[in-house]
Amino acid sequence: MVTIRLARHGSKKHPFYHINVADRAAGRNGRFVERVGFYNPVARGGEEELRLDLDRVQYWIGVGAQPTDKVRSLVARARRAAGAAAA
Repeated sequence: MVTIRLARHGSKKHPFYHINVADRAAGRNGRFVERVGFYNPVARGGEEELRLDLDRVQYWIGVGAQPTDKVRSLVARARRAAGAAAA
């Protein structure tokens, strides 16, 4: 089964997450199929907090990939931001 999940990178006390599509059996930071974005929870100033390729996320969900709870909330946030930018 394929899942969309976070892979932790960054240094101690300064997390940075890649949003990856990976096989569920692979390790958290291990092998992945595709990287679809990133999440920086400690972004400050002009740093970008969230970037997500919504078309690719929608494709993977359409073919059966299961997002984790956190990724599901990040996708919802990105969709709201994209909708606000389009209006």
